[in-house]
Amino acid sequence: MATVSTTAKAGSIDAIQQRLNERIEDLLASLPEIDGLSADERRGMIARYSAVLEGNFIYWMTGAYLAAKSEEAHAIILENLHEEVRDSHPGMMRRFALAAGAAPTDTDAAAVYEGLTNVRLFVGRLQAVPIIVMEAFFEGWIQRFMAYLEELARRQGSTEWEYTQVHGVCDVTHTRELYRALEREQDMANGAAESEDLLEGVDLLETLIRKIVAG
Repeated sequence: MATVSTTAKAGSIDAIQQRLNERIEDLLASLPEIDGLSADERRGMIARYSAVLEGNFIYWMTGAYLAAKSEEAHAIILENLHEEVRDSHPGMMRRFALAAGAAPTDTDAAAVYEGLTNVRLFVGRLQAVPIIVMEAFFEGWIQRFMAYLEELARRQGSTEWEYTQVHGVCDVTHTRELYRALEREQDMANGAAESEDLLEGVDLLETLIRKIVAG
């Protein structure tokens, strides 16, 4: 597997995208076979995913907007936020979870609490380049994860697919646009971000995703 420095001085967009795609492939390869999961395990995975996404994605993207310096990055992130709010993506997520009998419980929320807190604190530092790298990773992962998530819900007897079908399509564009925003933010940083760990947020988010999956 290719290795890429996590600092901005070695952080060309192509190199970052290659590294993130490798991380996404590793995550997808680690997903358990759905045939081997019990109904409770399927429910728990959907519920933990919902506990993380429903109330936090807009917060993460708002942090990226506040941290960004370039007009183009602001426009790209604002369009993403506009879509999330206008189309009530948290509402889609809640309907998806309810239809699968997987509304998050206190136990589900507690399972992801530590990892989620770490991601929130990272976003709160408002470092534009590492946050946008994290968001590009997450959008890329979501679009690949939707078919698996939908099958989990299908096995739970659900026929509510709006959330998975919308995100399986729109996140392709979101991912591409976030890499464009990242390029502009790196240009604006002009070397000032060289000491930042570009993959810190990705590391934290990957840990959280693995907790969603494993419980």
